[in-house]
Amino acid sequence: MPMITDPTIIRIGHGVELHHQRGRREAARDLFTAVWDDIGGERGDPLHVCVLAHAMADVQDDVRQELVWDLRALAAVGTVTDERAARAGVTLSAAGLYPSLHLNVGDCYRRLGDLPRAREHLQQARAAIGALGDDEYGQLIKGGLEQLAQQLAPE
Repeated sequence: MPMITDPTIIRIGHGVELHHQRGRREAARDLFTAVWDDIGGERGDPLHVCVLAHAMADVQDDVRQELVWDLRALAAVGTVTDERAARAGVTLSAAGLYPSLHLNVGDCYRRLGDLPRAREHLQQARAAIGALGDDEYGQLIKGGLEQLAQQLAPE
């Protein structure tokens, strides 16, 4: 199995671990902010911008800020190539990033009460789901999409 070799992606991984394994959201947010500054913000390497913004969204306290970061990740992924991802040791193809990004954006819109936009991103995530494998990550995202679909189902 390929190992992550990109130092910036490794730093982002440390922040994700701080948040998910240790429950230290603020520490993760501080680390992500430092990395964001180091990469030059949105002018940085699109892979770094995408992965970092995706992680940064998860440590926001306000859903509007979460949406801003998720939309940044979605904007950046369009210029990430499979070759660039592979060079960093990322096992997903660029296409494999879309389902999770659309799921997160759709969930933000749902929580903000914008159900038409939420449904639009749910459809985009479903359209891209074929890029995911049947591994643990693929199952996680598919489960999230099912949950979002149920939350968006008409009463």
